[in-house]
Formats: sequence, C-alpha cells, structure tokens
Amino acid sequence: MRTIIIGGVAAGMSAATRLRRLDEHRRISVYERGAHVSFANCGLPYHVGGVIPERSSLLLQTPESLASRFAIEVHVRHEVVAIDSSARTVTVRDLETGADRIEPYDDLVIASGATARPGASAPSIPTHTLRSVDDVDDILDVLADAGKEPRVVVVGAGFIGLEAVENLHARGARVTLVSRGRQVLSPLDPEMAAPVLALLRGAEIDVRLGVTIVGASPGLVHLSDGESVEAVLVVEASGVHPNAALAEAAGIRLGETGGIAVDSRHRTSAPRVWAVGDGVEKRDHVDGTPTLVTMAGLANRHGRAVADDIVGGEPHDAVPALGTAILGVFGTTVALVGWNERRLVAAGLPHRVIHTHPASHATYYPGADPMAIKLLVDPENDRILGAQIVGGAGVDKRIDIIAVAMAAGLTATALSQLELAYAPQYGSAKDPVNMLGYVAENLAGGITRTVQWHELASAVEDGALLIDVRTPAEYAAGAIPGSRNIPVDELRARHEELLDRPVIVHCQVGQRGHIAARLLTQLGHDARNLDGGYRTWAAGMAAA
Repeated sequence: MRTIIIGGVAAGMSAATRLRRLDEHRRISVYERGAHVSFANCGLPYHVGGVIPERSSLLLQTPESLASRFAIEVHVRHEVVAIDSSARTVTVRDLETGADRIEPYDDLVIASGATARPGASAPSIPTHTLRSVDDVDDILDVLADAGKEPRVVVVGAGFIGLEAVENLHARGARVTLVSRGRQVLSPLDPEMAAPVLALLRGAEIDVRLGVTIVGASPGLVHLSDGESVEAVLVVEASGVHPNAALAEAAGIRLGETGGIAVDSRHRTSAPRVWAVGDGVEKRDHVDGTPTLVTMAGLANRHGRAVADDIVGGEPHDAVPALGTAILGVFGTTVALVGWNERRLVAAGLPHRVIHTHPASHATYYPGADPMAIKLLVDPENDRILGAQIVGGAGVDKRIDIIAVAMAAGLTATALSQLELAYAPQYGSAKDPVNMLGYVAENLAGGITRTVQWHELASAVEDGALLIDVRTPAEYAAGAIPGSRNIPVDELRARHEELLDRPVIVHCQVGQRGHIAARLLTQLGHDARNLDGGYRTWAAGMAAA
C-alpha cells in the first residue's frame, strides 16, 4: 500500500509520521514544493528579530532524518500539479528540472495549506511574505544590505503582521504598518484592540489604518491616501486564502468558504482522498457552520487523525474549531477564543457582554500585571460564545481555561465553581476566571444590570443620570463628559440627590460600580452599572 501526501509541513508531516507509527510496511511519499519540510513556521518572525538566533533551530526535520527514523520518502522542490482520483495517480513536477512524472497511490492526503493573498503593488521594492525559511533568508539579506535603521513597510495588522512589526523593530528597522482595516487585529472588538494600537504607537511604529499600497518608486511606497513612506523592504502579511486550486481542478468539492470540503473524518468528495490543514474547512464551535481556521494545533491534530482513519483505526470525528489564538507583542499578550461581538451582531445572535479588569495575581504580591477580559455569553442558555484578553502575565492561562470550558460545554456561571490553583504569586483566591463566573451569575439572576460603553451616550440622551463613584482624585484625572462625581462611600448618605431619574453608575473597572448599583437598587433607584467602567469606556472611545 502506498500513501502520497501533498505538503510537508504541519498537517502533512503529522499524518506521515503517525501513519508510519501505525503501519511499518506501508510506502509513504511526501511531496513538498518548498525547499524545507517540517520547519517551525510559527518561529519564522522570531528568527528575523534575533530571538531565535540560529536558523537551524527552525528546521525540525530534514528529508534525510525522516528517511532514517521513519523510512518516509520526502521529495522537496517537487510540486503535485494534477490529481486523477479515478486512476488514483498524481502528476509530480520536479521544480529543479521541470520534468513531470505520474505516481500511483492507494491513499492520498492533501495538506497543501494556504497561500498569501495577492501581494502589495510595490514592484520596485523587494517584497516578501513571511511563510517559509526562504522568505526569512530573503528578508535578512535585504536588511543586511540596508544599513542602520532601514525603513520597512509591513502590510497587514493581523497576527503575522504584528509579529513581523515587533521583530523588525527589534532588528533595528523603522517600521510603518499599513492596513486596509480601521483597527489592528480585526478578530478583536474595538475596545480590546485600542490598547494594542496605543502600544504600537508608543513603540514608535508608524501605523497607517484604512489605507492600501497603490504603487512604488525607488525607495518610496505610495499609499491610497496620497501619502508616501520610505522603504527598502515590504513585508506582505495581509492574510491567506485556502490553497485549493489543485483539489478543485481534480473535481474535489470545495465548501462555501473556498476551502476544501471534508466530512468529520477529513475525507473529501473523492474516494480515498483526505484533506487537512489550513486549506480545509472546519466546523465552527459556536454555530456549526463551515469556517476557516489556520492554526498549527488543529493542523497537527487533524493530520494525526487522518492517519488513524487511513489504517482503519478507531474513528475520531473532528471536534468543532474554537479558533483559540494568542500573540505576544511588545511585552503584551493578546488572546482570543470563539466569536467576537461584531460577528455575533452581524449574525443576529443574542449575547450578553462582560468586561473585567483583573490582575494576573494577588495585588499585594509584587509584580501583578493588569489585564482586560471580555466574555461573550448567550443570555438564553448561559453558553460561552467567546472571549478576548489583553494584558501581561497570566493571559495564556486564562484563555486556555476558557477554551477548555467552551470545549467541555461549561456555562459562563459554571466558571465561578472551577477550583483553580492558587498562590499569591500565581493568581488570586478569586481567580479572574472565577470572577467572570460571578459576574455572569449576577447578570443571569438579575442581581445587576449593565450598560455597554457604546450604549452609554444613547442612555444619557434618553434621560439617564451618569454618576461617577470613584474618588475625587480619580475623577479629576479623567472623567466621562456629563458625569457627576459622588464617591461610592458617600452614596448611601447622598442618594436622595439623584432625583427620580434612571441612574447609570461607573467606577474605574466595574467593581465599585457594581456595589453602587446594588446599593441604589435596594434604595429604590433604577440603577445600572457601566460594564467595565471608565477604563473600558475610554478604550472604546479611543477606537471609535
């Protein structure tokens, strides 16, 4: 029996090595059009920045090592240019010689991944993506010849784009970030992305939002707003799309996303043909619809599952994709899972929003880092729909807990019951995840009512009185226009000053606001708390 695998990075090599561990006698052939297989593509930006100093560290395996340990035939610089699923053959082109040959298979795995979207229009300036070891080599060659503080333009403000920005900055480049979007990191909601934008600008990154590259001349990149910026290099990181043309030409069905359509066991519409990786549709965790998720963890897991299915092992249906992701940029960690609020609104799905601003560990223990958390909850069944976290230490731990809770089907209020490890240098007796559960429980039970930052102006226009319950010093340092300052500790004695009007209270992050709202409600007032407090409102207004 012979299995041919198209693509030799995450999904393809996971399938190949798992298949060998399950079947010693099978012939396994991998065709990879690039010059390297099994390389650490997620580490590429960090070699540019010097965080990973040795290029060899990125090369996890070589054709020789894979042949020695796993008896796998790996052919680099070979591209599969056609599939005949009826004859069970592929046409392979040797990219060094240009010669084609036909190779038979019993089982075929397509792991051709995704390709970069059409690049920036800057033909007179070196332009490279950041998706292969060759890309990194080319980028470093340009920088080596560019002198001190070279000017570089990065196109795209997503995860790869921001990793490129940080590492080029670390290499000594003066970086301009160009994005057609109106915010950085489009998977985040605006109030969660605003601190990231401030972070970039604080690092002296020239951020240009809502523009595209329309052309170039020697040493200059021309933008759609009529301005030009200096550049010796353009790094194209504006996104990817499924590399599905080969499958489509073979008559293999594509899905509505443009990715290869597969069943729960990664089987395509063609017999004995599987597909895995970034070019393949997944099933979304929130609503079960087809989606594209380009994450290395899923690619590796699905490659392993394909090998099991090929040898007739125990069936492993793919679980829905959560889209869990994390990014480190200039000392801040950004993480997310599930849907954002913008997507929920667009889909017309009901949702409840919770903002909190906890510390990474007990605040009396030195070194606690602040974080901002946003949790999205289905008000009908308390199901967790998504979360976003921006902060320092501890962000990774909390997003993983929420991701596990979502995968396990735990409700938002159930987060309050999780027994999590606690010592003051690692967390709090009421962990930030537990606190999300407490807030969710209060909202679900009607104990408290909230107003979102983007709803505040309308509520005030409709007659609500806005009361800032922070200290006078906090109020003087920055306040919401039109608010009135009555510190929470004075509210019980002064509540009659609030007249017969609805009241919205707020503090810095929401906790004192909750205390004030509960107090006023029990004293007969129609009181709501500004969710996330002044800090969330300020971030939202900065993004508006």
